Amino acid sequence: MPMIISRRNLLGGAALGGAAVAVPAWARGSDLAGGSNLRAGFDEVRGRSIDLSIGEGHRLVQGHGGHGIAVNGSVPGPLVRLTEGQAVKINVTNTLKEDSSIHWHGILVPFQYDGVPGISFPGIKPGETFTYDLPPIRQTGTYWWHSHSGLQEQSGHYGPIVVDPKGADPVAADRDYVLLLSEFTPHHPHDIMAKLKKGEGYFNYQQNTTTDDYNLTGEQRRMWARMRMMATDILDVTGSTYTYLINGHGPEEGMEYAFAPGERVRLRIINGSAMSFFNLRIPGLPMTVVAADGQNVRPVEVDELQIGVAESYDVLVEPGALAAYTIVAESMDRSGMAVATLASAPGARAAVPALRDPPVLTMADMGMNHGGGMDGMQGMDHGAMDHGAAPSASNVMAAMPGMDRGNMDHGAMGHGATSQLKVQSGAMDGMAEMDMSGMKMRDTSLLPQDVKVSPGIDMVSMNPVDRMGDPGIGLDKVDHRVLNYRQLAALAPNADRRTPTRFMEIHLTGNMERYMWSFDGKKFTAVSDDPIRFAYDERVRVKLVNDTMMAHPIHLHGHFFELVNGADPMHQPLKHTVIVQPGGSAQFDLTANEPGDWAFHCHLLYHMHAGMFQTVSVAAPGAAA
Repeated sequence: MPMIISRRNLLGGAALGGAAVAVPAWARGSDLAGGSNLRAGFDEVRGRSIDLSIGEGHRLVQGHGGHGIAVNGSVPGPLVRLTEGQAVKINVTNTLKEDSSIHWHGILVPFQYDGVPGISFPGIKPGETFTYDLPPIRQTGTYWWHSHSGLQEQSGHYGPIVVDPKGADPVAADRDYVLLLSEFTPHHPHDIMAKLKKGEGYFNYQQNTTTDDYNLTGEQRRMWARMRMMATDILDVTGSTYTYLINGHGPEEGMEYAFAPGERVRLRIINGSAMSFFNLRIPGLPMTVVAADGQNVRPVEVDELQIGVAESYDVLVEPGALAAYTIVAESMDRSGMAVATLASAPGARAAVPALRDPPVLTMADMGMNHGGGMDGMQGMDHGAMDHGAAPSASNVMAAMPGMDRGNMDHGAMGHGATSQLKVQSGAMDGMAEMDMSGMKMRDTSLLPQDVKVSPGIDMVSMNPVDRMGDPGIGLDKVDHRVLNYRQLAALAPNADRRTPTRFMEIHLTGNMERYMWSFDGKKFTAVSDDPIRFAYDERVRVKLVNDTMMAHPIHLHGHFFELVNGADPMHQPLKHTVIVQPGGSAQFDLTANEPGDWAFHCHLLYHMHAGMFQTVSVAAPGAAA
């Protein structure tokens, strides 16, 4: 009979030998720092040979039970601590009744050890052990590991990685902690997937009613109803079923990070969730961002940051004279939060702020961004849009080439008796009364020829401007400093400064109502896989166009790419995951210098599972792409 675990400990896995493991004090939410660095809630494994065992059992979080998958008897699994330049063998034993795997997210490894079944290796069968024989580690920083089999990640199959530099660390800190964000749900992940297929709004309890305001007029509500979508449809799975976690602890479980006044504390923030974007802040305490996706960046001081699924940020904080500071990680739709405390003494607490009002989607999120600028017009009001069948979006947009739409009088642009485009105010936040009855949400004439038009596409972005400067949904109007990608610049010069010789455009496509997700309208299947091919060492600029109304964190395995974010080419920031905002676009420069087959996918777990996945194939040196 499976053992019931209290947050971390699980029956299952050869490492437990069938016996219960005592719950240490730091796993019960007390004295979490334990007097040593990187111990806030994690066991730690290191050395030239590491053993990991995958097991399962019944998991408990804040009194709620659910199915759990653990590694070495814990959820999250242990912190894997590596050193730059060190080779390591990681022996992974699967004691589950199904296949499993581990992907080393952000770690540069030979493709056969990347850990993606069907792409780079066959997976780990029940009862088998697979050895990841990793050559000397070529990087430093904050990363994480997780299953790439089925939906196991949702059930707890994940954990952090820290790679220490072999020399001095350019980031000096008195204390160094991991802050791993994730979720818990009592539902089995396959049940969640089934519910999403039946109705994409199943978990959205913030739906508009006649009594809800959300700053929407009656006509705006009718407009959203005609699109069969809600303006509050921000995340597919919400706090209605999720309990949001920091290092496996729910907000009521007393997660603490110790500090002494005057110390400099490094927080390695990892979003290891299945489906949740988080807005993280520490009220009363600025954060200095010093690394993104494990790569050092020029310091940027902010008060809040949005972190997408699979991203990581390292921040420095210097707590002052207060006894405690609350770390708040609010889900992007504001349906719940994860909470921890920076505490100068065990049990010290600061006030926990209330959840903020839910955000609503904007004109920019529909891809109807009339700002023409790089950052978009997040303040635009939806207005009274009628998505009828009169003239196409392409005709409307063609009538406005190169114009400064912020200052133009749209009232003079007649498109027939049934279609007018008018704006009462040209200000970015004042475009509140728009009548765009002729526009269609699915004008496939706007798509490139290589995008497959099918029922899997229910929206096409009309004007997908670069939204690299957006802070994230709901954060454009807060009264404090919020991080955006344009603020990031690499600390050290990039090794490859060649101008890209090829341009590639990839569309992120989907049908919310049917819960279908894809790249270029093509749902991934192993049988029909048509890889994206690169020559070895080819330099390519990739443009991602989001034709949906949801933000997507897009992750490329085996490589870092450089965000084309306005920084000089020498200091474009390196990342392995990029958020592409709804209705917008993002670009990156890639040097395809890691031979092999690699996964490329949206890191929202159920989007990937539904088909937003592709294989990237990099030719070996001297071979044709």
